[in-house]
Amino acid sequence: MSMAIKPDFASAPLKKNNITVPSDLKNAPNSLTNKKNADEVTEPVHVQNKKRLNAAILDSALKFNTTIKNQPESLLLKTILQGINKALQEIDIEKTVEDNYEEGIDVSPQATAERIVMFSTQYYGVYQQRHPEMDEEQSLTSYIDIISGAIDQGFLEAKEILTNLNALEGDTGKNIEKTYVLVQQLLQIFLDNKRAEMPVGDKNIISKEDNIKDKEVSK
Repeated sequence: MSMAIKPDFASAPLKKNNITVPSDLKNAPNSLTNKKNADEVTEPVHVQNKKRLNAAILDSALKFNTTIKNQPESLLLKTILQGINKALQEIDIEKTVEDNYEEGIDVSPQATAERIVMFSTQYYGVYQQRHPEMDEEQSLTSYIDIISGAIDQGFLEAKEILTNLNALEGDTGKNIEKTYVLVQQLLQIFLDNKRAEMPVGDKNIISKEDNIKDKEVSK
């Protein structure tokens, strides 16, 4: 009787499966990485744009904070000019503030005050033409009230920002107060000059000289 020969699996060499693995799968990342990549691909464009915008805003804010700490007078000028620009837009005078606050310009109290008054008063003629129902004194008083309010608000906002950044120290605070006083003096000169040009009949309203000279920025 013949005996069946059982194969010796313990000693028999194992043969490798002859399976070809595609090259693009050999280095494939794990499933978590695949999911992450898929999410990035399918992320809406507007979400990606928003993330980039937020990053740009943050970077700009950090640079801005550093700049205004080193150049607080530039911030003062920028804030006031933007406030005046907004006030002019509200009375339909569409003008854009020039970059008068860029690095390297003279931001001494006198130079800053002159820039503020020059920018704010140069559109009085336009305002006067658009309000023929007013006589010269009325249009002058109305216009000065508008720009004075914008200037006062600009000073207050600039002081608040500088205070929050601990940048309102040393001579900075004194220079801002000096700038404000000079602005009021220059506005009064503008008023006086315009009134000197008026016909006698239009000079029938009490001068605002005392009101302008005695103004002080709220502490």
